[in-house]
Amino acid sequence: MGLLSDPVRRRALARLVLRLNAPLCVLSYVAGIAWFLALVFPPLTQRTYMSENAMGSTMVEEQFAGGDRARAFARDFAAHRKKSGALPVAWLERTMRSVGLEVYTQSFSRKLPFPDETHERYMVSGTNVYGILRAPRAASTESLVLTVPCGSDSTNSQAVGLLLALAAHFRGQIYWAKDIIFLVTEHDLLGTEAWLEAYHDVNVTGMQSSPLQGRAGAIQAAVALELSSDVVTSLDVAVEGLNGQLPNLDLLNLFQTFCQKGGLLCTLQGKLQPQDWTSLDGPLQGLQTLLLMVLRQASGRPHGSHGLFLRYRVEALTLRGINSFRQYKYDLVAVGKALEGMFRKLNHLLERLHQSFFLYLLPALSRFVSIGLYMPAAGFLLLVLGLKALELWMQLHEAEVGVEEPGGAPGPSVPLPPSQGGKHTGPRQGLDGTEAGSPDLPSTAAGLHRPHQLLTGLPAGHHHGARRCTCQASWAPDSLCCPAGADKPSSHAPWQPVPVAGASGGATVTGRGLAALPGSAGPGCAGAPHLRCPALPTAVSGPLPLLATFLECALLEVRSACLSWDRDSPRTPCCLLPGK
Repeated sequence: MGLLSDPVRRRALARLVLRLNAPLCVLSYVAGIAWFLALVFPPLTQRTYMSENAMGSTMVEEQFAGGDRARAFARDFAAHRKKSGALPVAWLERTMRSVGLEVYTQSFSRKLPFPDETHERYMVSGTNVYGILRAPRAASTESLVLTVPCGSDSTNSQAVGLLLALAAHFRGQIYWAKDIIFLVTEHDLLGTEAWLEAYHDVNVTGMQSSPLQGRAGAIQAAVALELSSDVVTSLDVAVEGLNGQLPNLDLLNLFQTFCQKGGLLCTLQGKLQPQDWTSLDGPLQGLQTLLLMVLRQASGRPHGSHGLFLRYRVEALTLRGINSFRQYKYDLVAVGKALEGMFRKLNHLLERLHQSFFLYLLPALSRFVSIGLYMPAAGFLLLVLGLKALELWMQLHEAEVGVEEPGGAPGPSVPLPPSQGGKHTGPRQGLDGTEAGSPDLPSTAAGLHRPHQLLTGLPAGHHHGARRCTCQASWAPDSLCCPAGADKPSSHAPWQPVPVAGASGGATVTGRGLAALPGSAGPGCAGAPHLRCPALPTAVSGPLPLLATFLECALLEVRSACLSWDRDSPRTPCCLLPGK
């Protein structure tokens, strides 16, 4: 505290910071970049682990064998969709009822701020279809969601077929303790957002939708499925949600565990996992994956339907079947078994996922970087902004101290002669009572500006204003007066007391040269001194001279109030004393 309270020590610290600011900024920036690059190496990156006890073991026997049925459903769905040109709502309702689900529909519409890229339309309308599998062993207090988005351009027929096949398989099991919702949405994110808003009875996007006729319990987790063919080579997982939000890390660990158990190839950001982290190739590949994840989070948009569930505190992720690696081939049975295992483990949850991390970075599916390890890198990068802001503040503080030092106090200056021809000849007086360009004020060559000099149209070191008042009134304008009944102002010698109209008792004001504002001829207000504003100088262009004149007018009104107050009080206000 002594260092900050002692002016000498504080000034020495300020000079030290100003001298070392540039090296500290460079050092902080380099340290932040180096820390971020080091996140992919094993000392900083950690192996993933399951934190939720209810999902710690994968000792479940997956029994899904409906691959042929899923392909049949997919072919029928594609045929009906091609025939109708839109989502086959009637066929979906009929098929879901045939497998034993409670089926409901929801219609929605949304007016777009810009026309659609493909169809050039402003109004988009569609229908969502969802079926609910009621839990036979518990009340409908909690639920899980398996959703398939169907856009106008995307071919997601295989995902719809696998969803219907899983619904038929789940219907024959008796161990479900949570309701399961099978949701097929139209127009991708628009349909998903319309259904979520109606399910939670909110409207945050202005979506127009019909109310839901059937509901289940509170949604604990959700999985979005996107498949483009009957045979997939790997499953890619997307975790980036709206505004960079991420699901709980345990849900991602659950997916990776069942992929390893079933022999499925799983990828992140479309890249395979590094196998050898001891050599340089593993960390470099992890760095590419980590940078891709950071860029996707920085975009702020959801990279899948799961991103909208995260807004409602529902842990979700999107699984995409891709065909990038031809040496691996998996059918719908392998994908269905992985989904069955995930839903059976989520069925064991006693509470929401909360024990693992919500803020993390992923160089690979098997490794993660927690927030406590990557925040120092962000802190070093943000420290550069803080150091530059501190430098600017200290420069302004040093300038203020230089102006207020003894010996630099403002005093009477040479009066400004009347302007002739619209041009100023002579120095102008500053707001602090000193002449423009005097040693007491920072000049433009020093790169320092007072706050009022930062406005447009007013060069540094040349400004209009008032002289400083040494009493309670901190600012007082140049004394301007007119004799009573005069239509034009008269000039007075500097610091010469002259009478002011309307001031009882012969109150005098020190005159310092007068100028009339064009169009201001005429007597003053009744009961107030006949004061006039000075003419605008034409040497400076822009709106600031007019602003300065308005400020002087306001200060003249303050002086008028002081004169009026002096009528009732024998004491003369300090702002009217000569030389104040």
